[in-house]
Amino acid sequence: MHKIALIPAVLLALLLAACASTPGTSGARPPDEAPAAVEQYRIGVDDIVQVTVWRNPDLGITVPVRPDGKISVPLVGDVPAGGLTPDEVAADITTRLAAYVRDPQVAVILTDLRSHEYLSRVRVTGAVRQPVSIPYRQGMTVLDAVLAAGGVTEFASPSRSELYRSNGENTRRYAVKLDRILDRGDLSTNFKVAPGDVITVPERIL
Repeated sequence: MHKIALIPAVLLALLLAACASTPGTSGARPPDEAPAAVEQYRIGVDDIVQVTVWRNPDLGITVPVRPDGKISVPLVGDVPAGGLTPDEVAADITTRLAAYVRDPQVAVILTDLRSHEYLSRVRVTGAVRQPVSIPYRQGMTVLDAVLAAGGVTEFASPSRSELYRSNGENTRRYAVKLDRILDRGDLSTNFKVAPGDVITVPERIL
């Protein structure tokens, strides 16, 4: 008897899990990129970068990233750094140095993340009471960001809201049914945000 009684409970648990994992009707769901975005930090303008070359201390430098996104490295000259990860910059310098140094081993370390606070912000624009640029916090969602902007105005069209996310090469848009989030508590499009995300709430079309 106990085993038979357990069957409905198991089926109910499976059904709830399936519903929780099903994307909303608004289209694609953005990946939860927040942890990866922190781990794969991309260098920004004014960040201080330290370049070291094993067994070649004269080639080591510690410099800020220039407004053009480049740094100057001995022997090889200007090297792009802005928008790249330290590993990507190190690989580029290694390739360039190979023409001058035998088997170069390059390390790139960020010693001062001056651009981090700017790059890590989440922005809410459009028909909200107070467009804002707020610091990213782990676990932050679309609703958190919109509430920080004071909510939507009477002229808003929350059903057409969108989240914009850039990966450095292109920007993707994700539909956010903000009306369902605010009015019905439907959290299927209450996506977790990532550093650099932009949330837009358009005005109604008259």
